[in-house]
Amino acid sequence: MHVSSDYVFTGRKNTPYVESDPPEPLSAYGRSKLAGELATAEAAPGRHTIVRSSWLFGTGGACFPATILRLAAERDELTVVDDQIGCPTFTSDLADGLVRVCAQPAPGTIHIAGDGACSWFEFASAILERAGLPCRIRPGRTEDLARPAPRPTFSVLASERAAPRLPHWRDGLWQYMAQRTETVGAI
Repeated sequence: MHVSSDYVFTGRKNTPYVESDPPEPLSAYGRSKLAGELATAEAAPGRHTIVRSSWLFGTGGACFPATILRLAAERDELTVVDDQIGCPTFTSDLADGLVRVCAQPAPGTIHIAGDGACSWFEFASAILERAGLPCRIRPGRTEDLARPAPRPTFSVLASERAAPRLPHWRDGLWQYMAQRTETVGAI
């Protein structure tokens, strides 16, 4: 099994990407993920599973919600892009999905991501709302914010296969916030 990314796509589509859509990565990261997919398929023809997911966040390390919470504690106002759309995926939910795929192997490529889609701005707004932080948030455009690598504009994932369905990204965010509070409170 190889876990890959929505970054294998250009993001130029305006409907969700499914497994049969041809990959066309924009960045070195996307190209490296696609190379991993191809190597996995070559190493185990017909016996491999490539799971594409997106916008991962969890309590085990750095992630978008942790960054937003840190910045909101340091600043009065944040600008977050609203022209990139994807499926935030809580890593605990993805782990459950991966276990289900292992229990009933699904050779080939399968998309597993948090249910629902949003922009980074909407995701950040939900994080601040859930945390009850007074930081103001403004929508921004990708072209106005310096980013070191191109990112897909629209990278919503859907599955044309019998993929495990994960909880909505907001449910994952609530779990993340609860686990984060428990972890921070325990230190």
